[in-house]
Order: sequence, then C-alpha cells, then structure tokens
Amino acid sequence: MTIRNVKGFLIDIDGVLSTGDTAIPGAREALALLKNQGYPFRCVSNSTRRCRAMIAARLETMGFDIPEHSIFTPPLAAVRYLQETGKHRAYLLTTGDADRDFAGACSDDGTTTVDYVIVGDAGDRVTYASMNHAFRCLMGGAGLIALEKDRYWMAPDGLSLSAGPFVTALESATGKTAMVVGKPARAFFDLALRDMGLSADGVLMVGDDILTDIGGAQAAGMRGILVRTGKFRTHALETSGVRPDAVINSVGDIGTIL
Repeated sequence: MTIRNVKGFLIDIDGVLSTGDTAIPGAREALALLKNQGYPFRCVSNSTRRCRAMIAARLETMGFDIPEHSIFTPPLAAVRYLQETGKHRAYLLTTGDADRDFAGACSDDGTTTVDYVIVGDAGDRVTYASMNHAFRCLMGGAGLIALEKDRYWMAPDGLSLSAGPFVTALESATGKTAMVVGKPARAFFDLALRDMGLSADGVLMVGDDILTDIGGAQAAGMRGILVRTGKFRTHALETSGVRPDAVINSVGDIGTIL
C-alpha cells in the first residue's frame, strides 16, 4: 500500500522507536531512510518521566541521531500554556527529571494555593499523600492540567499504569475536567507541525496507540500509521472504532508505504 502526498512524519518514541532501553529492530534504518529521501520528521512522546534533553541522550545511547530540538513532549506544551496565561504557581505531580523542563516556568511554595495542578506519569510518587495534596489544591481553586491521559504504557518489565487513571480519579473527586496538553490534544500535534512548517494533511503520524496516536492524529487532520510493536494489541484495534490509514509490522517497514 502506497500513501500519497506525504511531506513529513511525526513518530512516537516509546513502543515505536524503542522499548525500554532497546531500539526496535529496523528503527534506526527507518529514520536514516526518511533522512535520505528528504522527509522531515519530529519525534513525539507522551513520556513525562524524562526531560527532553535526557530523552535525546537516551536515544543516542541506542544509536539514534535525533537532536533535542526535534523531540516534543507534553511538558513543552504545558510550559507554553503557562506562558500564555501568565500564571506560574503549579503543583507538579511527576517523577524522574521531567521537572527540568519546567525550570523557570513555574514555582511551588508547598501550599495548596496554586494556579494549576499538573499531572504526568508520576510512578511511585503517586501516593495517598500526593494525590490528596493535588485534590486539596484543586478544591482550593486550581485548574487541572494533564500532561497526558494514557491508560497504560509498555515499560521494560511489561504493561504499566500511566497518568490517565490518576487524572480521572482527580476529575471524579473534584468535578473538574483536566485540560490535556499531550497526545491526543490537537495543540500538542500543532506544536510539532508548526516547527516543521507543514500542514496536517501532508504529515503521517506513526504510533503504537490506536486512540492516542492514531485517533488523535486523525482528529488533528493527519493520517495515522499504526505499528504492531510496543503497546499494540489486536483487540484494542478491533474495538476502538478508529481505523488507521495503514498498519505495518514496525517502523522498520515504513518504506513499504512510501
């Protein structure tokens, strides 16, 4: 199957280019193919455990040559939103070094008087105490920002809960609706599209999540290519109601649709 009028690509990282700290077979060669054929691409991820610099460094250890500026993550979209609103007090419920991307953009004095609660994949930082603090901030008037709302992701040791279930819990407890700034939010995709200077109809999104990657991209005017790696599950594809523009075994097969 050949897809026409392709001007560029958005490519998911976890589950598409790599699983854990291992490159998916053929992924490096696929990016080399796109470069050689002159296709611009940006790597997009809903990962909120690592700052952008560390994501680039991690990919480099796996043999990828992807500059930091070509990587887009939800914290970048959240920072952009904070700058646009002029508000900077925020309680970050994240883990790892994701907070580095927020340096200089937000502050937290430890009280429940904040403008926003920002929730990402917080791992073991999700405790009763941390969730209750977030709850109190929200009940005190803070808005809720979800860096992503994925239900689960493929960790090195298997499928693992992501931020979505915990965001939903806070929504249920407070009656508030989170503003999602990661995939599948259109604003997130638009950020990467603007950086490439391309319109949505000429860009293919390559991902392993039928709803977040493919459904989100199609809603934003792009076409979606689903890979059978990472979190891909046949049942999810069959029951989602989303129809990819193509399904390939892995990103290594990207050349078969060009």
